[in-house]
Amino acid sequence: MDDGFIKVAAATPSIHIADCVYNENAVYELMKEAASRGVGVIVFPELCLTGYTCGDLFRDRTLISAAEKALAELMDKTKKMDMLAVVGLPVPVGADLYNCAAVFCKGKLLGLAAKSNIPNYTEFYEARHFTASPEYIEISFCGQTVPLGNRLVFPCRSMPELVVGVEICEDLWVPVPPSSSLAQSGATLILNPSASDEIIGKSPYRRTLVRAQSGRLLAAYVYADAGEGESSSDLVYTGHNIIAENGSILAESGHFFTGLTTNDVDLQRMLQERLRTTTWSNAKLAHEIPFDLKLSPFEMERRIPALPFVPDDDKDLSERCEMILNLQASGLRTRLMHTKSKCVVMGISGGLDSTLALLVIARAFDSLQLDRKGIHAISMPGFGTTTRTKSNAQKLSELLGVTFQEISINAAVNQHFKDIEHDPEVHDVTYENSQARERTQVLMDIANQCGGFVIGTGDLSELALGWATYNGDIMSMYGVNCSIPKTLVRHLVHHAAMTGGEEIGSLLEDVLATPVSPELLPPVDGKISQETENIVGPYELHDFFLYYILRFGFTPGKIFRMAQRAFAQTYDDETLKKWLTNFYRRFFMHQFKRNSLPDGPKVGSVTLSQRGDWRMPSDASARLWLDEVEAL
Repeated sequence: MDDGFIKVAAATPSIHIADCVYNENAVYELMKEAASRGVGVIVFPELCLTGYTCGDLFRDRTLISAAEKALAELMDKTKKMDMLAVVGLPVPVGADLYNCAAVFCKGKLLGLAAKSNIPNYTEFYEARHFTASPEYIEISFCGQTVPLGNRLVFPCRSMPELVVGVEICEDLWVPVPPSSSLAQSGATLILNPSASDEIIGKSPYRRTLVRAQSGRLLAAYVYADAGEGESSSDLVYTGHNIIAENGSILAESGHFFTGLTTNDVDLQRMLQERLRTTTWSNAKLAHEIPFDLKLSPFEMERRIPALPFVPDDDKDLSERCEMILNLQASGLRTRLMHTKSKCVVMGISGGLDSTLALLVIARAFDSLQLDRKGIHAISMPGFGTTTRTKSNAQKLSELLGVTFQEISINAAVNQHFKDIEHDPEVHDVTYENSQARERTQVLMDIANQCGGFVIGTGDLSELALGWATYNGDIMSMYGVNCSIPKTLVRHLVHHAAMTGGEEIGSLLEDVLATPVSPELLPPVDGKISQETENIVGPYELHDFFLYYILRFGFTPGKIFRMAQRAFAQTYDDETLKKWLTNFYRRFFMHQFKRNSLPDGPKVGSVTLSQRGDWRMPSDASARLWLDEVEAL
């Protein structure tokens, strides 16, 4: 799988101080290992061909010449490797000595990225030996004429998403790192050869810097740290390697590490992020040195989560759930304060969405110290309602202390069937939607009676699929779940079950165990006969598709291949293709419904509000997307 993915490596060799021959061989061995694992780009620590802690030996011509010779031999030995490599060494130019990172590929030295910020404080005394980088000069080195400077970027002709920029160690720690201008010049992958000594408390700060810079630059960032073999006369180096992407750590070595830290970065994703972020500024601030790279096949290490809306870590998930519930409640709280309302009306079905909505409404009322009796939870059993869901709706309302009312819609809908001459034995879309619209009318009229407004319960997944009745359940005066996908709804309700006490927890677990259904068709033997996921497809798949389509604008092919990895143990290719086709078809077909959405809070990075994140013509054709899926 390409799709903008490339395997990268931060490499920490075990070195000998001032022994360039030994160090060159140590670098070569790690490059061979990296090549066998399909690594396309590798970065080694700062000054690793000599060692960072050489001190005044950097003034010695023997050491400087040996480093150049070692680089030449390394390039010759790796000229058949399809890999871009970055290796640190000192480079003399006249009376100046530069702390450089040699960027080379298949035997060709592309350029020498030089360090801009030379630390000379506390334990650092680099200014004793090195000069700050010029912006751009050309020199002869290793028998080649090459650029040297701090404004160099390296675009790959064969993989346009891959544009490499290099900054060295201290460059990351200054107020305006050179990588900022490199990224503005197109760099999507920043490499940092570093020799950062370890002291207590430094590694979390280093991790924060790397993560934050990758997020700020909308880029991948690979940090390679010096380790074993650096002099311990005064300092200790532990090989703390980090690979980050857009604010997230993908891989990180432990301390006292030697070897390769690898992972797969998604450079296409970074370009998509820049494309959607209108405050991103492109500027040609650097000199381009293009190169060619034939990527080797590699086994993906990167984990692609099946539930992109849901954090993996239980602690993160719990904190996220609390934050989301508070955001939902806060949005409703503001609307209640603005309208001076002490009454709201909602339909309670005993299903997931209405359960979540009621929990949010109760939280909002509590925050305003309003009487929960002002919450009117209306159960409206119809032709498909089962005893289980009706009972759960009533029990939840009673446990939360809200006003509960049951109003059967059967007689009203049957009268409507007579009025429009519809055969009630024909269980078609008219049969189903008539019930949804009757329920909405009941809610709206009760809201008029109590001087309140109707709270919608529909979620983001239903809106994406158009799984809602126009002028029915899609209509309300405020939708608290409008940016919550179905997979996240489940976790929010589960969180409430875990934190709400034994009685309410037991009830919510039964709600979670109930099949998702609109309950519009008559039950069979008292059980739900109409399960939503059998009709429109599994919500875990649709939420996966939804996330990568809306958040990143990925192509159907890339999303399909990512789904293959994410759901390898769950769905075969035919099933994935079937529901991906269905998603695109429904998503394009039902934009007109989303254009009528009521207000509701955005709580995540994906939403479909026509006033917020998503504006799309109702008449847009899905042909291009469906054709691509068909060709898979």
